[in-house]
Amino acid sequence: MNDEVKKSMIEKNLVGTIKIIEEIKNVENEIILASNMIVKSIKDGNKIVLFGNGGSAADAQHIAAEFIGRFNMERQGIPAIALTTDTSVLTSLGNDYSFDKIFSRQCESIVSEGDVVIGISTSGNSKNVENGLITSKKNGATTLGLLGNSGGTIKKNVDFSITVNSSSTPKIQEAHRVLYHIICDIVEKELSTQPET
Repeated sequence: MNDEVKKSMIEKNLVGTIKIIEEIKNVENEIILASNMIVKSIKDGNKIVLFGNGGSAADAQHIAAEFIGRFNMERQGIPAIALTTDTSVLTSLGNDYSFDKIFSRQCESIVSEGDVVIGISTSGNSKNVENGLITSKKNGATTLGLLGNSGGTIKKNVDFSITVNSSSTPKIQEAHRVLYHIICDIVEKELSTQPET
């Protein structure tokens, strides 16, 4: 592969990413709703619970880190937990039950009424994510799907969703990162007692 072909690939990828990120304007209302829901939950003394598979597992951890640490400003930590980090729990549940139950079993024991539970799935069809969200809803949590691929089956089983209109996993993941960074920014400013800079 020569350098001209590589340059063409770079340009094609960048154009594709810019196009899908520009479409985030179409879900502004959903972003505001998600941000408001999270702020209310935290003000009421609840927490955020997140999970997904593969790159979405990394995104769940990324979001939790932004909330617990800081995004752009110094403030109190925001309670958030990613259910993708404990290998002992994940492997025991996968082994003793099934991979489809690795999140629902954790949600059964960790999620409380008033929590916000965010399931991330680029396909919209991840069974273990769907099961976790269904269990969380039964526990009285508000459920949000951060999805791709027209929302898949998960869209029907959450209180609401933010869906990236694409079937390309990498492009959905790129858009998801922009989406949750916007949400983190809004939530952080809403919850901070410090004046904006």
